[in-house]
Amino acid sequence: MIVGTAAADGLVVWRLGAALVVALSVQVAVNYANDYFDAVRGVDTPQRAGPRRAVAAGLVAPQAMWLAVVAALAVAAVAGIALAAAAGWELLVVGALAFIAALAYSGGPRPYASAGLGEVFVFVFFGLVATVGSAYVQVERIVPVAVIAAVGIGLLASAILMVNNLRDIATDRAAGKHTLAVKLGAGRSRILYWLLILLAFAVPGVLASVLASAWPLLALAAAPAALPLVRRVRPQASSADLIAALGGTGRLELIYAILLAAGLVLAR
Repeated sequence: MIVGTAAADGLVVWRLGAALVVALSVQVAVNYANDYFDAVRGVDTPQRAGPRRAVAAGLVAPQAMWLAVVAALAVAAVAGIALAAAAGWELLVVGALAFIAALAYSGGPRPYASAGLGEVFVFVFFGLVATVGSAYVQVERIVPVAVIAAVGIGLLASAILMVNNLRDIATDRAAGKHTLAVKLGAGRSRILYWLLILLAFAVPGVLASVLASAWPLLALAAAPAALPLVRRVRPQASSADLIAALGGTGRLELIYAILLAAGLVLAR
């Protein structure tokens, strides 16, 4: 979101705040929905390698978690309607698609996570839509620089999901959840994870060329944070390694986003 806002050539502070509320609320809703659906479908079991899920562990009742999903989406809807009223009602269509994507990842009759499409939808909604949309609500038009920058953000967001699913290959396969990692297998999933990160670091070079400025290359300063991840996501990596890589990839995306946003602002 900060990258999209930095790519815009204007800033309306309340719109930035509303966009932040939408982004955080949808992210919370996705996490809660996955917790709920994976528990009721029997995907989450005691053999799961990652952190405990609230519903599967009996910490939260399924009905309470579902209410939390609805509440998070309601908060996002209120902020989203305010943005749509100010920047264009077409944003309601985008918001509705984002809500459907949040619920359909693990829910519905044919969850798209089990079709190996999770990383694609993350790239689209947490990369393209989030970044381009953040610029759009500021200047009410699609900003080409935001589109290019969104590719890097989307690739890193997809890498987060890839390493998460790489960790869960055995339990997901046993539960019949055919994520992309399950379909590819551990070896090719690792290669794809590395490629997603590598390609993300090619994006600042493209932006530097388009803007005729070296400032977007500031994002390359995040590269040292990527090197330990490559070492952790190795053949025969333990569950602890992959859990650490998951957190590290999230931090990498944050550092990359901050540096890229700063580079875009300075390039103007």
